[in-house]
Amino acid sequence: MYTSVQEKRKIPMREKHLLWKALLVIYLCSYSVNSNGQGTQAYDPEKTYTAPTDNQVKAKLSQWQDLKFGLFMHWGTYSQWGIVESWSLCPEDYPFTKRTGPYADNWFVYKQAYENLQTTFNPTHFHPEKWADAAKAAGMRYVIFTTKHHDGFCMFDSKYTDYKITSTKTPFSSNPRSNISLEIFNAFRKKDFMTGAYFSKPDWHSEDYWWSYFPPKDRHQSYDKKLYPERWQRFCDFTYHQIEELMTGYGKLDLLWLDGSWAGMDMAPIVGMARQHQPGLLVVDRHGAPEYVNYLTPEQKIPDHYIPVPWETCMTMGRSWSYVEKENYKPARQLIQMLTDIVAKNGNLLLNIGPGPEGDWHEAAYQRLADIGKWMQTNAESIYGTKPFAPYRQDKFAFTKNEKARYVSYLPAEKEMILPATLSFPLTDINHKSHIALLGATQPLKWEFTGDVVTVSIPETVQQQLAGEAVWVFKIN
Repeated sequence: MYTSVQEKRKIPMREKHLLWKALLVIYLCSYSVNSNGQGTQAYDPEKTYTAPTDNQVKAKLSQWQDLKFGLFMHWGTYSQWGIVESWSLCPEDYPFTKRTGPYADNWFVYKQAYENLQTTFNPTHFHPEKWADAAKAAGMRYVIFTTKHHDGFCMFDSKYTDYKITSTKTPFSSNPRSNISLEIFNAFRKKDFMTGAYFSKPDWHSEDYWWSYFPPKDRHQSYDKKLYPERWQRFCDFTYHQIEELMTGYGKLDLLWLDGSWAGMDMAPIVGMARQHQPGLLVVDRHGAPEYVNYLTPEQKIPDHYIPVPWETCMTMGRSWSYVEKENYKPARQLIQMLTDIVAKNGNLLLNIGPGPEGDWHEAAYQRLADIGKWMQTNAESIYGTKPFAPYRQDKFAFTKNEKARYVSYLPAEKEMILPATLSFPLTDINHKSHIALLGATQPLKWEFTGDVVTVSIPETVQQQLAGEAVWVFKIN
């Protein structure tokens, strides 16, 4: 078709250039790459979100929105190699699928060696109470754990596969706490966390997904499901039953966090079953049908504007979702500012830490959480249970409120360690009877307002007292 058009009318070079530029823009708008290089569908919340109608789900969603800050953990046999979770198995040519090591040159040998990691996985330093304590002290209030990633290895005791943490092939199976998912959920529930199960719909270990008769070419099933409907139905049943195991044998679960939208399957029976066992369950079928996406999940990025629907940024504390031996964690100052920024835009922050092969975090991860917790001890009231108010985010200011007060948070520049002597910010509905204070300081502040702008004077003693804070929070009663 394109050739025949060219024959009828020779396209000038400038028009060709504009055509290709337009096509590129269309492509980039429909597909984006996150900071790990992994492709994700474009994030367009206003057009895709559908609010739930189930009253129990609505109530749970409102409760979840008030929590603001959660812990994500990617963990599996891959931690032994310190590589990206699952993706090195995927025969696609992206930076995040690159294979390394002695088996890298042969995909079949590599996959066999990768799956053989099951036989050496023995995280004997696993004590989930230590994680729950650290997360609680940091101000986290919900947890999402990877019960199964794309590689298919189950971190729970599934009876539908032997590729699991509790298999006799896995050394850790002899440990009394071998059912890792159950142990994590129990430990965090005891600390009053909402608990959620991450579950990958694709399963690259399953013969009914990557059928060895047809070697895989990409992340999708390796065969035409229309030509082999019985095999595909078998895989759908397998997925259904594994999720049912999680919904029935792991205590009260609040969230089902589903990944791998490219494994298209009918979600109605899965979600119906899950909510029958777990009434009010929040379901996040990422990039799936809107009715099964109770909140949106931008990955490794923070939207640049207020979003009126529920959403959550999932972000790594370091560079990777999975464990790497020499991790470079974001400074606590940056993480606190990210949380403040997200909450002022109506979102939650789900911060990921990858446990290591022995069953613990890097010491630096604990330190980051401790530093966040120290800030939260003073400023948590500007985070939990708040709602944003206009202008939401403006310049260095973030705006949140609850029924009792409004909060204006000042996010300083990287090297800005002292509050300015005076600060001005927009604020309506204020009068001479209002009271403005800085959280963490007892000394009263002088202020004045002109029109819709408030100017606050900060005494030098207060400047010194609160020097070095990641975010300074003004409270207006």
